[in-house]
Amino acid sequence: MSDTLPPCPECNSAYTYEADALLVCPECGHEWSPDAEGAGEAVVRDAVGNVLADGDTVTVIKDLKVKGSSTVVKVGTKVRGIRLVDGDHDIDCKVPGIGQMGLKSQFVKKVSE
Repeated sequence: MSDTLPPCPECNSAYTYEADALLVCPECGHEWSPDAEGAGEAVVRDAVGNVLADGDTVTVIKDLKVKGSSTVVKVGTKVRGIRLVDGDHDIDCKVPGIGQMGLKSQFVKKVSE
C-alpha cells in the first residue's frame, strides 16, 4: 500500500492516524499538517526568539557550569561559528578558553553583526 502514513516527527511512533486535515500521534498527542511534513528542518531559536543558523555568532546569557569540570562559561562569552545539531544540546561550538562543547539554544542570544 503506497498510502501509508508517516511516523510522528516528535516521537517517531508508527501509530499515526488522520483526523480531518491533520495527522495525529496517539502516543505523544502531537498534531501536524501533512503538507508541512517535508517543508524543512526544525527551526532552532535563541532565548529571545531569533532564528539561529550554522555559522552564527552568539553570546551566553547565563553562567553555565561545565559538567565534569570546575570551570564555568561566563555570561557574555561570545561564541563564533556555531553548528546546529539534533538533540537536547542543539548547538555544537568551540567556547573560547574551554574548547569543544554542546550548548542549549535557550541559554544563548544571537549577536547582530
